[in-house]
Amino acid sequence: MERLDVHVAKNGYTRSYAAKLIKAGRVRVDKVVQRRPSFLVGENNKVDIEDFTPTTVSAKAEDIPLSILYEDDDLLIVNKNRGMVVHPSKGHSSGTLVNALLGRLEHNASTLSSIGGEIRPGIVHRLDKDTSGLLLVAKNDSAHLALSEQIEQHEVTRIYYALVAGNLEHSGTIKTNIGRSKNNRLKMAVVPAPKGKHAITHYEPLKNFKKYCLVKVQLETGRTHQVRVHMAYIGRPVAGDPVYGRGEKSLGGQVLHAKKIAFRHPRTTFTQSFYSISSNSASSKSFASLYFRRSPGSIFIFLECFRGDEKTSGSFIIGTFCAK
Repeated sequence: MERLDVHVAKNGYTRSYAAKLIKAGRVRVDKVVQRRPSFLVGENNKVDIEDFTPTTVSAKAEDIPLSILYEDDDLLIVNKNRGMVVHPSKGHSSGTLVNALLGRLEHNASTLSSIGGEIRPGIVHRLDKDTSGLLLVAKNDSAHLALSEQIEQHEVTRIYYALVAGNLEHSGTIKTNIGRSKNNRLKMAVVPAPKGKHAITHYEPLKNFKKYCLVKVQLETGRTHQVRVHMAYIGRPVAGDPVYGRGEKSLGGQVLHAKKIAFRHPRTTFTQSFYSISSNSASSKSFASLYFRRSPGSIFIFLECFRGDEKTSGSFIIGTFCAK
């Protein structure tokens, strides 16, 4: 059992916004309006959410530090922090990646493509709030169109590293359709054809631990929540995932990192590859260890990078999470 506001918040809302929806009579439990955020619901309860009429959301420039891995006249590669929303939306009017990108415009003579509109300038693809790693941003409309076409044609290589619950012994490929969940329209689910969209995910276990497995995941398609939905589908949900997995509170969200992206540069047409760590550790085989290190009030999750028997690049921190 869990509080109704906690349950509603798992569908992409902030806790305060979820409570607002409940108090306004926008949430039904088993077809009955429930106005108490503290009301307890369980797995057998059906919860329906009716959001408010969409309001105009604007994106304002904010002075937020960003980790820029690469930049030229056409594009930039951001190493997004865990916990950062990509663009403004309901419950997230500030503090997003777009707010930070607009803030950079005020300090240099840079530009962003306009194809995504006022709310998503430059955004070619997205990462979930609690997914860290590499994200591609277009600085002009020509680059945006070229990069979007590559994504549509499945020509962009995207590799993730995920910590999943349970162990895996063999590599595999998951081919299903992914669409909206019939029980919760704010969630995605594996659905029978011809519903949804075709989705293909390749996975390779890199190292098993007592309760978890470090997995390399490569996407052929880019459906909403694809990694999270597919790993949950085979019974190995991403660790810490509050929507599709066990939601381990000590992890504070899914442990999922966008580690590599490769594409043809829209101007030169040369293939470029980028990694969230040094190129000396680019090979998936160089990842040999993932471990937790506790300090007062926090848990650090590390990926240690090895080449052969020699450590070459130290530790890469996926994130720091509150130890509750």
